[in-house]
Amino acid sequence: MEAQKPAAKYALFSSYASHTLSQDPDARKRKITDKNLPNALLQSPEFAEDSAMYRDLLQMERKLDWTMTRKRVEVHDALQRIIPASRTLRIFLSHTVSGQAWQREGADAEAAKPNLETGENIPAWQLRIDGRLLEIPNQRAKDRVPPRKFSTLIKHMVVELDRDTTLYPDGNIVEWIRQPNQAPLDGFTIRRKGDTPTKVRIVIHLEQQPEQYKVHPELGNILGIKEDSRTGVIQALWNYIKTQNLQDKVDRRIVRADARLRPIFNADTAYFQHLPELVNRFLLPPDPIVLHYTLNPTVPPPEKPSAWDVEVKVDDSNLKSRMSHVVVSMAQDSARDLTKLDEEIALHIQSLNNAHMKRTFLRAFADDPRGFIQTWLASQSRDLESVLASGPSEGATVRQEDLKRTEFFRLPWVEEAVAIQEGMRLAAKAGM
Repeated sequence: MEAQKPAAKYALFSSYASHTLSQDPDARKRKITDKNLPNALLQSPEFAEDSAMYRDLLQMERKLDWTMTRKRVEVHDALQRIIPASRTLRIFLSHTVSGQAWQREGADAEAAKPNLETGENIPAWQLRIDGRLLEIPNQRAKDRVPPRKFSTLIKHMVVELDRDTTLYPDGNIVEWIRQPNQAPLDGFTIRRKGDTPTKVRIVIHLEQQPEQYKVHPELGNILGIKEDSRTGVIQALWNYIKTQNLQDKVDRRIVRADARLRPIFNADTAYFQHLPELVNRFLLPPDPIVLHYTLNPTVPPPEKPSAWDVEVKVDDSNLKSRMSHVVVSMAQDSARDLTKLDEEIALHIQSLNNAHMKRTFLRAFADDPRGFIQTWLASQSRDLESVLASGPSEGATVRQEDLKRTEFFRLPWVEEAVAIQEGMRLAAKAGM
């Protein structure tokens, strides 16, 4: 008898949930998780309309999540590529002089005499080349990024000085080529000796992102562009092909040349994958920026420097900064808010499921109290047999004949089990 005590306690501690699950096999297979409605509610005619609306909301949420994830991936991909933007580079040219005749006027003749040893009062001048990107109009302060140095916008620069080679044989051509890992500079200074007017020719090869090319007139006249990136030229050619409907009707990989494209292709047809190779033959190095400046040491230099504005293609760091903020900062804030909302919805769904189970339990009892009690007792009996079959009694089971005898419920362990069950019920009720 003593070996049956634990099993009997388990049988008397079972709740009405055991009855509900035993009546609905599908409910056992489906575990209420996250935001899914229980099957009983989905299949109930009373809640059909509300359940359909909730399912539509879940479907819409899944589509929105998918769209947001796709857009986030697209933004991540865009941050790894160059986003071209046109900016204005303003180049300043100025000069200063020292030791010139007009500067020595009125000074002591002995003190104004040139000193070859110290270099004092020797006529000289220095040319200054500066540049900076103009700020974007109406840009918010928080979107501004540190300006790029002038030298980072130049690949190669040549300064030619038009001077008499018999008087100044050396240093009339100055060349600067940017080297890897070179410190960026705000400007360049060229110092020379002399007191004669000098014409200066400055040739600047810009560093553009993406790399710009001059389009050969043979192709440029067809596409209507003179200078663009390789990708831009290929895109313009593809737009022309689509506009003129030059794709083969059967094999869409084939492009059929019209009268204007035939000299470009050197054939009547070309495959789409060969277009970049064809375009490369018509891309030339872009024309450099050429500036002319006259430096006259015999007169005081101008108070303000001369300025030229040049359009340059650069990577849009401002847009990347905003995109990165959206992906990183806003994504984290949104994720926290969404997680909190999902948890609240899951709690409400769980509460709804519990309420539905209680309602089902009470309605079944109200409709047929006698049949409900018999069904419940049968369920408890099956649970008790299952427990005894796997418990410490080594396979002992409760037979149906024992359950029909009143002596079975008058055994010593029954009173203890009932007391424990009633105590747990009262404790749970007091806790609520």
